Amino acid sequence: MFALMDIWHTILNIVHSADTIQLVLMAVVAIGAGFMMMELGALVQTTLVALIAYAVLTFIRAVALQHADASALLTADWKAFEAMTSLVLLSYAILFGVVIGVVSTVRGLVLG
Repeated sequence: MFALMDIWHTILNIVHSADTIQLVLMAVVAIGAGFMMMELGALVQTTLVALIAYAVLTFIRAVALQHADASALLTADWKAFEAMTSLVLLSYAILFGVVIGVVSTVRGLVLG
């Protein structure tokens, strides 16, 4: 039970610490992946691709809107990924996976 509470608090921390643009990027990627997924059996693969797409869009946002140095940012992002704990990565995957699964199920029920 303690592990589930850790995951839940990490998910809440991700959502509450993100700014509006990050939340919109998360929603666009997850909803788009949910619409593109054909069957729930591909949820793990779709979630992995959605997480990679979110990372790329976040990088593009930092370079385009915040005028960050692309090579320095790429190095910093890679170092941050190496330092990321498995709890945070699992929480992102659960967050994206749940949204993708719900959107895909609703799309399947509505559109047939």
